[in-house]
Amino acid sequence: MKSRQLTVVRIYIREGEHILNKLIRFLHDDQKISGLTVLWGVLGFGGSGQLHPASLVDLSLDLPLVVEFFEDPERAQQVIEKVIEGFGLVHVVCWPATGWSAKG
Repeated sequence: MKSRQLTVVRIYIREGEHILNKLIRFLHDDQKISGLTVLWGVLGFGGSGQLHPASLVDLSLDLPLVVEFFEDPERAQQVIEKVIEGFGLVHVVCWPATGWSAKG
């Protein structure tokens, strides 16, 4: 097995911002990210403290979304800067990780 150093990036947005598709297209088409995952939150709150729950009675259209990907550290930093600048996002976090691959 071969390992390599990576940076995991998480971008926190809300459904109500209506930027998910544009963000994914940017990461895929322009930045050529090798893969990403979108996580749909069932409950969340931000700086306002207002809860955004998902329930059968009141299906919120403003639930939290997390866009997550990993890249080499230098590449991840470049993408983070472009995402923050291009989309005006303020909730982006990252951390170092080790990736493992069976490929040589």
